[in-house]
Amino acid sequence: MTTTVAFIGLGHMGGPMAANLVRAGHRVLGHDLVEASLAAAVESGVERAESAADAAAVADVVITMLPAGRHVLSLYGPEGLLAAARPGTLFVDCSTIDVADSRAAHAAAAAAGHRSLDAPVSGGVVGAEAGTLTFMAGGEEAAFAEAEPLLAVMGKKAVHCGGAGAGQAAKICNNMILGVSMIAVSEAFVLAESLGLSDQALYDVASAASGQCWALTVNCPVPGPVPTSPANRDYRPGFAAPLMAKDLGLAANALRAGGIDAELGLRAAELYARFAEGSGADQDFSGIVRAIRAASSNTTDAQKGTTT
Repeated sequence: MTTTVAFIGLGHMGGPMAANLVRAGHRVLGHDLVEASLAAAVESGVERAESAADAAAVADVVITMLPAGRHVLSLYGPEGLLAAARPGTLFVDCSTIDVADSRAAHAAAAAAGHRSLDAPVSGGVVGAEAGTLTFMAGGEEAAFAEAEPLLAVMGKKAVHCGGAGAGQAAKICNNMILGVSMIAVSEAFVLAESLGLSDQALYDVASAASGQCWALTVNCPVPGPVPTSPANRDYRPGFAAPLMAKDLGLAANALRAGGIDAELGLRAAELYARFAEGSGADQDFSGIVRAIRAASSNTTDAQKGTTT
């Protein structure tokens, strides 16, 4: 069954996701403020909409993939998508935003007579292109059931996590685990190097022992052991460090608001914020191993200077 979809936000993630919907036979009207992104989407079969509201006005489902909560809430405002859409339109926000902003978006959609779902994703650009994303959804079960066929086109798994904002909650918790584990894996490789242990030897042991994790076996932060990891492409982003910094920042805000004693989560947010603002601005998040290695060398040099 063909669905008419308005897709707002056609960047590195949204563009491939929209293209997968087109390939599956759906009509997709797209809009993006960046002309290059919109043009690339049009080449993949997305119909150009001159504005987000124009796309929403004729859509059965409106999907948004935007940088931050303020962008979502702005488009959901009184003069935006909600006013342009036909009554009862399903809104699916795939952006990663603050849980409070997500719940506010749900409330605005309901007040305007629409149904809504928050459905942030995991899997990065590679997953968006391959249609293998994981969706974490929050909202009413009926809304999830309606959106599920579209999510199945864009991803390999969709999990209904609960009510409004539950998808965002799952996303920031998941990425806090990922950020902390990538730092731990990176520190272990730098330690191994200092002890004369090869990257391959550490990988062979840890990948088959209790140190096994996604950050090691799929996104290994050093070149060699996992040929498909970004480390083998000079850390060209699959999941960019600034995006990890953003997600960990959202997690840190939630930790503080909830009074959660989470030293590793807060520290990971600090480390990735610093990395993303500096050398990691255009790198994969696994590139933090370079920052750890550089800081370790500096520390060692300083210690040598002190002792001599």
